[in-house]
Amino acid sequence: MKRHITVILMVALLIAVVLFFFVILKANPGPELTVATWTGSYGHAQASAQMEPFARKSGADVRIAFYDGGIGDVAEQVADKAYRWDVIDMELPDAEKACRAGLLERIDPAILPYSPGGVRASRDFLPGAVGRCWVASAVYSRVIAFDPRRFSDLQPKTLADFFDTKKFPGPRALSKASPKYNLEMALLADGVPPKAVYATLSTPAGIERALKKLDGIRGDILWLDAGQSAAKAISERRAAFAAMMNGEVFDAMTGDIDLGIIWDRQLYEFDVFVIPRGDPRRALALDFIRYATGTETLGTLASWLPYGPTRISSRPFVHANPDLNIIMTPFQPTANGRFATAFAVDDAWWHENGSGVETIWKNWLAAQ
Repeated sequence: MKRHITVILMVALLIAVVLFFFVILKANPGPELTVATWTGSYGHAQASAQMEPFARKSGADVRIAFYDGGIGDVAEQVADKAYRWDVIDMELPDAEKACRAGLLERIDPAILPYSPGGVRASRDFLPGAVGRCWVASAVYSRVIAFDPRRFSDLQPKTLADFFDTKKFPGPRALSKASPKYNLEMALLADGVPPKAVYATLSTPAGIERALKKLDGIRGDILWLDAGQSAAKAISERRAAFAAMMNGEVFDAMTGDIDLGIIWDRQLYEFDVFVIPRGDPRRALALDFIRYATGTETLGTLASWLPYGPTRISSRPFVHANPDLNIIMTPFQPTANGRFATAFAVDDAWWHENGSGVETIWKNWLAAQ
């Protein structure tokens, strides 16, 4: 994942994580478990909220490895039966792909703990958070940020406002790297019911409808290439609005860029835990996932991050960031009722249809 989270003394944090596990390994002769995750603040948060506490509770030697996305490493380990990782934190699109390729263990949702109030996990997790081969631990979303300096009297609140250039004038920054997110936003703003978005996009007429909606603001779109900062475009007054990940918004706002946020119709996805197929430490890996996705544990994880917990019962357990002393809920997709209009991105649909839609998207961009 492109994390877009404020990096606080990154080298020091990584050294601290490595030192912790070195000490644990020296002192603890228990069974080994290697959890692969992302570098930076996200990995530090997981080590603090999930890995370290599980090591203390279980007596296992929990080792941390760093992973950089994709399914190539997993495919190699499964093919060679040489397992360097027992649990992997993946972005959901990669987990979908790896699951379909038969590279991951199936996970029975019945093994997951109930909420403290006795709610079955399958009802407590957000829709899509538990799949055939994964259990999600964090939810992030693509939102619309805007420049509050431009709209001091009447501020935009809905996705429809993003497309209303008369009521809310100014350039709109969008990524041209992929049709994903852009097409969903266009159809939602055009009145397509959320449950019908992907059925609509599965037809030529549906794709044409989405592109026509974008054509309506064509003269006001500021196209950004991959790697260009949407927050910077707003701070420099080159854009009035910008679509960006909520982690980017957190980064910008804690970095002294003032932004407003439209949470309406946020497009959400997950980071998920998976187990490589055939892993000999599968039982211990399942124990870790069971612990790491418990109600209080997910609340603790979300206290470190602008990402929301994937269990409804975890929300009361989200507190201030221990490093930054910042209350995290204002930046999280799941807080304060804002998830009511959230839209689940269907990564399986993109896996099956993405290449064809990508061709149409590039042709449409070229004709601009």
